Amino acid sequence: MVLKNMSDLKSIVAGKPRRKLVLAAAQDQHSLSAVLRAWVDDIIEPILIGDKEGIQNISDENGYNIAGLRIIHEPDTEMAVEMAVRMLSSKQADILMKGKVGTSTLLKCVLNKEWGLRTGNLLSHIALFEVETYHKLIAVTDVAMNIAPNLKDKIAIVNNSVAFLNRLGYRMPKVAVLGAVEMVNENMEATLDAALLSKMNQRDQIRNCIIDGPLAFDNAISLESARHKNIKSEVAGDTDLLLMPDIEVGNVLYKSLVFFAKAKVASIILGALVPIVLTSRSDSEQAKYDSILLSAAASK
Repeated sequence: MVLKNMSDLKSIVAGKPRRKLVLAAAQDQHSLSAVLRAWVDDIIEPILIGDKEGIQNISDENGYNIAGLRIIHEPDTEMAVEMAVRMLSSKQADILMKGKVGTSTLLKCVLNKEWGLRTGNLLSHIALFEVETYHKLIAVTDVAMNIAPNLKDKIAIVNNSVAFLNRLGYRMPKVAVLGAVEMVNENMEATLDAALLSKMNQRDQIRNCIIDGPLAFDNAISLESARHKNIKSEVAGDTDLLLMPDIEVGNVLYKSLVFFAKAKVASIILGALVPIVLTSRSDSEQAKYDSILLSAAASK
């Protein structure tokens, strides 16, 4: 199965039971709007934790109907996040979403050793893009969590991402490990890691995907560019997942696609007990809605 448009995610969640989503610190207009839209579309069953008066004021100002929703009043932001995480760790809900709270505060609770959402796996971020100039959706990892991943981290990031894409219906997603060049260069660590990841995939140390690298960005996403450079690859020009060398490259690519290419985007955190919708403050309401859709599609 290949997803070509963000709307294809709806076909995955269609007919599934509604997932329970907890919005932590729910007094945030864009997050609340996206949650209510997903609720109306029968994708999720929301639980709102936060300042009830703030939630009500936002709803009144924007004409939102929150009648019938479960709202837990907790004006203290850290306590609201803790309540949300505890609810998910005790399996009372399926998805965690960040509201009006800093990322560091949310992750501190997620990583709590007693009642958090740890699994022993590395947490990693994945973003799914619909770009007008590409023939299908393309995923990018990691642009928000892991600053300078070493080889061990990259293996974990790939495993998280591949398992996620497998759940979306990709049987053997094609993974391009990016570098500045497509040749192995002993002075460029990203190319060495790429070569090792490719070989590990060939030896079945990393499974359920096809990995190639190092690939420069142009030949990862353009078959014409790959042919021009005489690159023979199952991945080049048909990539499903781009593995970033570090967070700076990933963050620049993410924002370039959104602001220059006007791409649609959905993103979540993987590696925890449940999917975590953790979008940027600059992300649109549509991006938050699509991220909820993505988390519901990926939820077990």
